[in-house]
Amino acid sequence: MPSLDRLHKPVLVLNASFEPINICAARRALVLILKGVASPEEHGSSHLHSPRQAMRVPSVIRLLEYRRIPHQTRALSRKNILMRDRYTCQYCHKVLPSNELTLDHVMPRSRAGETTWENLVACCHNCNNRKGNRTPEEAGMRLAKMPRPFNLHTSRHLMRLLGKGDDQWRKYLFFGD
Repeated sequence: MPSLDRLHKPVLVLNASFEPINICAARRALVLILKGVASPEEHGSSHLHSPRQAMRVPSVIRLLEYRRIPHQTRALSRKNILMRDRYTCQYCHKVLPSNELTLDHVMPRSRAGETTWENLVACCHNCNNRKGNRTPEEAGMRLAKMPRPFNLHTSRHLMRLLGKGDDQWRKYLFFGD
């Protein structure tokens, strides 16, 4: 695997209490380890090499000091809406790359629809054009699910989805099989 790909690999971040609190890129995880803020708990199979040393790329890190996590909120952004909706058009249910998705205002802006978590959904270009300046009901379209704010539950759910592909994450995440 090229070293750049290794640096973008997702790494599970645990609080000092072993509670999963975030996911970051391997590059950020290595910075936290080198700064002495975190320690590796699990390693992947790949290594990064410098002229003086080889370092195993972690798959799970743990913060050395407990961080109080406030009621988790995320910034309202295109990236976070797409993540919340799992890169899936909320009208036709197609999973697409981010560059093939737009954000749709469920209640159109021209009709006083606000730019909020509850009014924005991931939408493909075709569905967005088909819906136009109408509500989903007026356009004869149905939402896959009602949009909600990105919260701690959403964040943990995403961690579990990403963790299904990494056996080393399983013991830190709770799965309801």
